[in-house]
Amino acid sequence: MGLFDKLKQGLSKTKGKMDEQLTGIFASYEPGDEDFFEELEECLILADTGMETTEKAISDLRQAIETKKLRSGSEVKAEFVQILTKIIKVQDTALLLTTQPSVILMVGVNGVGKTTTIGKLACQLDGEGYNVLLAAADTFRAAASDQLTVWAKRAGVEIVKHGEGSDPAAVVFDSIQAAKARGSDVIIVDTAGRLHNKANLMNELNKITRVVRRELPDADIETLMVLDATTGQNGLIQAKQFLDTADLTGIVLTKLDGTAKGGIVFAIAEELQLPVKYVGVGEQIDDLIEFKPKDFVEALLS
Repeated sequence: MGLFDKLKQGLSKTKGKMDEQLTGIFASYEPGDEDFFEELEECLILADTGMETTEKAISDLRQAIETKKLRSGSEVKAEFVQILTKIIKVQDTALLLTTQPSVILMVGVNGVGKTTTIGKLACQLDGEGYNVLLAAADTFRAAASDQLTVWAKRAGVEIVKHGEGSDPAAVVFDSIQAAKARGSDVIIVDTAGRLHNKANLMNELNKITRVVRRELPDADIETLMVLDATTGQNGLIQAKQFLDTADLTGIVLTKLDGTAKGGIVFAIAEELQLPVKYVGVGEQIDDLIEFKPKDFVEALLS
Protein backbone atom coordinates (compact mmCIF):
# COMPACT_ATOMS: atom_id res chain seq x y z
CA MET A 1 0.00 0.00 0.00
CA GLY A 2 1.39 3.42 -0.99
CA LEU A 3 1.65 6.32 1.43
CA PHE A 4 -1.30 8.14 -0.17
CA ASP A 5 -3.52 5.04 0.11
CA LYS A 6 -2.39 4.49 3.70
CA LEU A 7 -3.24 8.11 4.46
CA LYS A 8 -6.71 7.74 2.93
CA GLN A 9 -7.30 4.54 4.86
CA GLY A 10 -6.07 6.04 8.12
CA LEU A 11 -8.23 9.12 7.62
CA SER A 12 -11.39 7.10 6.98
CA LYS A 13 -13.08 8.28 10.18
CA THR A 14 -11.91 11.87 9.78
CA LYS A 15 -12.74 11.90 6.08
CA GLY A 16 -16.12 10.22 6.36
CA LYS A 17 -17.96 12.82 8.39
CA MET A 18 -16.25 15.95 7.10
CA ASP A 19 -16.36 14.94 3.43
CA GLU A 20 -19.98 13.85 3.64
CA GLN A 21 -21.05 17.19 5.06
CA LEU A 22 -18.96 19.26 2.65
CA THR A 23 -20.12 17.25 -0.36
CA GLY A 24 -23.73 18.03 0.49
CA ILE A 25 -22.97 21.71 1.06
CA PHE A 26 -21.14 22.16 -2.24
CA ALA A 27 -23.73 20.11 -4.16
CA SER A 28 -26.43 22.58 -3.09
CA TYR A 29 -24.36 25.66 -3.98
CA GLU A 30 -26.06 28.40 -5.95
CA PRO A 31 -24.54 31.81 -6.75
CA GLY A 32 -25.52 34.44 -4.20
CA ASP A 33 -26.78 31.92 -1.64
CA GLU A 34 -25.70 33.16 1.82
CA ASP A 35 -26.98 29.96 3.45
CA PHE A 36 -24.15 28.14 1.66
CA PHE A 37 -21.50 30.16 3.50
CA GLU A 38 -23.27 29.78 6.84
CA GLU A 39 -23.46 26.00 6.44
CA LEU A 40 -19.83 25.85 5.34
CA GLU A 41 -18.77 27.92 8.35
CA GLU A 42 -20.68 25.65 10.75
CA CYS A 43 -19.16 22.51 9.21
CA LEU A 44 -15.62 23.82 9.53
CA ILE A 45 -16.04 25.00 13.11
CA LEU A 46 -17.54 21.65 14.15
CA ALA A 47 -14.53 19.96 12.53
CA ASP A 48 -12.22 21.92 14.89
CA THR A 49 -10.91 24.22 12.18
CA GLY A 50 -11.21 27.17 14.56
CA MET A 51 -12.96 30.51 14.12
CA GLU A 52 -9.95 32.45 12.86
CA THR A 53 -9.01 29.86 10.24
CA THR A 54 -12.62 29.32 9.20
CA GLU A 55 -13.19 33.03 8.65
CA LYS A 56 -10.04 33.30 6.55
CA ALA A 57 -10.93 30.28 4.41
CA ILE A 58 -14.44 31.52 3.73
CA SER A 59 -13.24 35.06 3.02
CA ASP A 60 -10.73 33.69 0.49
CA LEU A 61 -13.45 31.56 -1.08
CA ARG A 62 -15.84 34.50 -1.41
CA GLN A 63 -13.13 36.50 -3.16
CA ALA A 64 -12.25 33.63 -5.50
CA ILE A 65 -15.89 33.07 -6.45
CA GLU A 66 -16.26 36.73 -7.36
CA THR A 67 -12.89 37.11 -9.09
CA LYS A 68 -13.02 33.85 -11.07
CA LYS A 69 -16.78 33.94 -11.69
CA LEU A 70 -17.31 30.45 -10.32
CA ARG A 71 -20.81 29.18 -10.95
CA SER A 72 -21.07 25.48 -10.10
CA GLY A 73 -20.66 23.65 -6.83
CA SER A 74 -17.89 21.49 -8.30
CA GLU A 75 -15.92 24.58 -9.33
CA VAL A 76 -16.35 26.09 -5.88
CA LYS A 77 -15.28 22.86 -4.16
CA ALA A 78 -12.17 22.57 -6.35
CA GLU A 79 -11.27 26.14 -5.45
CA PHE A 80 -11.83 25.42 -1.76
CA VAL A 81 -9.44 22.47 -1.94
CA GLN A 82 -6.78 24.87 -3.25
CA ILE A 83 -7.51 27.34 -0.44
CA LEU A 84 -7.21 24.67 2.26
CA THR A 85 -3.99 23.37 0.73
CA LYS A 86 -2.52 26.88 0.76
CA ILE A 87 -3.47 27.34 4.42
CA ILE A 88 -1.51 24.29 5.57
CA LYS A 89 1.51 24.98 3.39
CA VAL A 90 3.48 26.84 6.05
CA GLN A 91 7.25 26.42 5.98
CA ASP A 92 8.90 23.16 4.93
CA THR A 93 7.26 19.96 6.17
CA ALA A 94 10.46 17.91 5.75
CA LEU A 95 12.82 17.41 8.69
CA LEU A 96 16.09 19.35 8.53
CA LEU A 97 18.76 16.73 9.24
CA THR A 98 21.84 17.85 7.32
CA THR A 99 24.42 17.77 10.14
CA GLN A 100 26.07 14.80 11.83
CA PRO A 101 24.62 14.44 14.29
CA SER A 102 21.33 16.27 13.97
CA VAL A 103 18.99 16.48 16.98
CA ILE A 104 15.24 16.01 17.28
CA LEU A 105 13.71 17.11 20.60
CA MET A 106 10.28 15.58 21.16
CA VAL A 107 8.02 17.54 23.52
CA GLY A 108 4.40 17.34 24.60
CA VAL A 109 2.14 16.47 27.50
CA ASN A 110 1.72 12.93 28.79
CA GLY A 111 -0.75 10.71 26.98
CA VAL A 112 -0.40 12.10 23.47
CA GLY A 113 1.65 9.18 22.15
CA LYS A 114 5.06 10.86 22.31
CA THR A 115 7.15 7.79 23.15
CA THR A 116 5.31 5.67 20.57
CA THR A 117 5.89 8.38 17.98
CA ILE A 118 9.61 8.42 18.79
CA GLY A 119 9.77 4.68 18.17
CA LYS A 120 7.96 4.96 14.86
CA LEU A 121 10.11 7.90 13.74
CA ALA A 122 13.30 6.06 14.73
CA CYS A 123 12.22 3.05 12.69
CA GLN A 124 11.41 5.22 9.69
CA LEU A 125 14.70 7.13 9.79
CA ASP A 126 16.63 3.90 10.29
CA GLY A 127 14.93 2.52 7.19
CA GLU A 128 16.03 5.63 5.28
CA GLY A 129 19.66 4.90 6.15
CA TYR A 130 20.16 7.15 9.18
CA ASN A 131 22.12 5.88 12.17
CA VAL A 132 19.71 6.75 14.99
CA LEU A 133 20.37 7.09 18.72
CA LEU A 134 17.59 7.55 21.28
CA ALA A 135 18.11 9.64 24.44
CA ALA A 136 15.80 8.64 27.30
CA ALA A 137 15.61 12.09 28.93
CA ASP A 138 12.13 11.56 30.38
CA THR A 139 13.45 10.58 33.81
CA PHE A 140 10.41 11.85 35.73
CA ARG A 141 7.80 9.32 34.59
CA ALA A 142 8.12 5.84 36.03
CA ALA A 143 9.16 3.25 33.43
CA ALA A 144 9.44 5.86 30.66
CA SER A 145 12.95 4.72 29.75
CA ASP A 146 11.81 1.08 29.82
CA GLN A 147 9.04 1.89 27.36
CA LEU A 148 11.49 3.70 25.12
CA THR A 149 13.91 0.75 25.35
CA VAL A 150 11.20 -1.54 24.00
CA TRP A 151 10.72 0.78 21.04
CA ALA A 152 14.48 1.04 20.48
CA LYS A 153 14.62 -2.76 20.17
CA ARG A 154 11.64 -2.82 17.80
CA ALA A 155 13.19 -0.11 15.64
CA GLY A 156 16.65 -1.66 15.81
CA VAL A 157 18.39 1.47 17.11
CA GLU A 158 20.62 2.27 20.11
CA ILE A 159 19.55 4.05 23.28
CA VAL A 160 21.25 5.97 26.11
CA LYS A 161 19.48 6.07 29.48
CA HIS A 162 20.12 6.79 33.16
CA GLY A 163 18.19 5.79 36.27
CA GLU A 164 14.76 7.14 37.16
CA GLY A 165 14.93 10.62 38.69
CA SER A 166 18.35 11.44 37.23
CA ASP A 167 19.16 14.74 35.53
CA PRO A 168 17.59 14.80 32.03
CA ALA A 169 20.24 17.22 30.77
CA ALA A 170 22.93 14.75 31.86
CA VAL A 171 21.25 12.04 29.79
CA VAL A 172 21.32 14.36 26.79
CA PHE A 173 24.97 15.24 27.39
CA ASP A 174 25.95 11.56 27.51
CA SER A 175 23.85 10.85 24.44
CA ILE A 176 25.67 13.54 22.49
CA GLN A 177 29.06 12.13 23.50
CA ALA A 178 27.90 8.64 22.52
CA ALA A 179 26.60 9.91 19.19
CA LYS A 180 29.91 11.57 18.43
CA ALA A 181 31.83 8.39 19.33
CA ARG A 182 29.54 6.09 17.34
CA GLY A 183 29.07 8.32 14.32
CA SER A 184 25.31 8.62 14.82
CA ASP A 185 23.40 10.71 12.30
CA VAL A 186 20.35 11.61 14.40
CA ILE A 187 19.72 11.87 18.15
CA ILE A 188 16.04 11.71 19.11
CA VAL A 189 15.46 13.03 22.63
CA ASP A 190 12.44 11.94 24.65
CA THR A 191 11.54 14.66 27.16
CA ALA A 192 9.20 14.57 30.15
CA GLY A 193 5.51 15.13 29.44
CA ARG A 194 5.06 18.73 30.37
CA LEU A 195 1.93 20.63 31.23
CA HIS A 196 2.14 24.29 30.28
CA ASN A 197 1.84 25.41 33.91
CA LYS A 198 4.70 23.23 35.19
CA ALA A 199 7.40 25.89 35.28
CA ASN A 200 10.12 23.57 36.59
CA LEU A 201 9.60 21.12 33.76
CA MET A 202 9.63 23.90 31.18
CA ASN A 203 12.89 25.13 32.70
CA GLU A 204 14.25 21.59 32.35
CA LEU A 205 13.44 21.66 28.65
CA ASN A 206 15.32 24.94 28.31
CA LYS A 207 18.28 23.38 30.13
CA ILE A 208 18.30 20.45 27.71
CA THR A 209 18.25 22.84 24.76
CA ARG A 210 21.19 24.79 26.19
CA VAL A 211 23.22 21.58 26.56
CA VAL A 212 22.51 20.64 22.94
CA ARG A 213 23.48 24.07 21.62
CA ARG A 214 26.64 24.15 23.74
CA GLU A 215 27.84 20.68 22.74
CA LEU A 216 26.60 20.80 19.14
CA PRO A 217 26.65 24.52 18.21
CA ASP A 218 26.32 23.89 14.47
CA ALA A 219 23.80 21.04 14.61
CA ASP A 220 20.39 21.08 12.96
CA ILE A 221 17.83 20.98 15.78
CA GLU A 222 14.20 20.09 15.26
CA THR A 223 11.86 20.63 18.21
CA LEU A 224 8.66 18.75 17.47
CA MET A 225 5.55 18.97 19.62
CA VAL A 226 3.40 15.86 19.66
CA LEU A 227 -0.32 16.63 19.76
CA ASP A 228 -3.26 14.27 20.12
CA ALA A 229 -5.69 15.11 17.30
CA THR A 230 -8.65 13.93 19.36
CA THR A 231 -8.14 16.78 21.86
CA GLY A 232 -8.96 19.35 19.17
CA GLN A 233 -8.79 22.97 20.25
CA ASN A 234 -7.35 22.01 23.65
CA GLY A 235 -4.31 20.68 21.83
CA LEU A 236 -4.03 23.97 20.00
CA ILE A 237 -4.04 25.84 23.32
CA GLN A 238 -1.26 23.55 24.60
CA ALA A 239 0.82 24.26 21.51
CA LYS A 240 0.40 28.02 21.85
CA GLN A 241 1.68 27.86 25.43
CA PHE A 242 4.63 25.68 24.43
CA LEU A 243 5.54 28.24 21.79
CA ASP A 244 6.18 30.74 24.58
CA THR A 245 8.96 28.62 26.08
CA ALA A 246 10.20 26.27 23.36
CA ASP A 247 11.55 27.01 19.90
CA LEU A 248 9.11 24.70 18.14
CA THR A 249 9.88 23.84 14.52
CA GLY A 250 6.92 21.59 13.79
CA ILE A 251 4.02 19.45 14.95
CA VAL A 252 3.46 15.70 14.94
CA LEU A 253 -0.27 15.01 15.02
CA THR A 254 -1.14 11.60 16.48
CA LYS A 255 -4.39 9.60 16.57
CA LEU A 256 -5.72 11.32 13.46
CA ASP A 257 -7.41 8.02 12.61
CA GLY A 258 -9.42 8.26 15.82
CA THR A 259 -11.21 11.56 15.27
CA ALA A 260 -13.84 12.91 12.91
CA LYS A 261 -12.49 16.44 13.43
CA GLY A 262 -9.72 16.78 10.86
CA GLY A 263 -10.00 20.55 10.81
CA ILE A 264 -7.47 20.82 13.64
CA VAL A 265 -4.70 20.43 11.02
CA PHE A 266 -5.75 23.69 9.36
CA ALA A 267 -6.10 25.50 12.70
CA ILE A 268 -2.57 24.49 13.71
CA ALA A 269 -1.06 25.70 10.47
CA GLU A 270 -2.95 28.99 10.29
CA GLU A 271 -2.92 30.05 13.95
CA LEU A 272 0.54 28.81 14.91
CA GLN A 273 2.25 29.19 11.53
CA LEU A 274 3.95 25.88 12.26
CA PRO A 275 4.16 23.03 9.78
CA VAL A 276 2.63 19.67 10.57
CA LYS A 277 5.56 17.35 9.76
CA TYR A 278 4.10 13.92 10.51
CA VAL A 279 0.67 12.42 11.18
CA GLY A 280 -0.09 9.19 13.01
CA VAL A 281 -2.90 7.18 11.46
CA GLY A 282 -2.71 3.84 13.29
CA GLU A 283 -1.01 1.64 15.86
CA GLN A 284 1.50 -0.14 13.60
CA ILE A 285 5.15 0.88 13.54
CA ASP A 286 4.82 2.13 9.94
CA ASP A 287 1.68 4.18 10.60
CA LEU A 288 3.57 7.45 11.01
CA ILE A 289 3.33 9.30 7.70
CA GLU A 290 5.35 12.27 6.49
CA PHE A 291 2.86 15.10 6.04
CA LYS A 292 2.23 16.39 2.52
CA PRO A 293 -0.33 19.24 2.46
CA LYS A 294 -1.74 18.52 -1.01
CA ASP A 295 -2.00 14.79 -0.35
CA PHE A 296 -3.73 15.42 2.97
CA VAL A 297 -6.42 17.70 1.53
CA GLU A 298 -7.01 15.38 -1.42
CA ALA A 299 -7.21 12.34 0.86
CA LEU A 300 -9.64 14.20 3.12
CA LEU A 301 -11.91 15.59 0.42
CA SER A 302 -11.42 13.26 -2.56
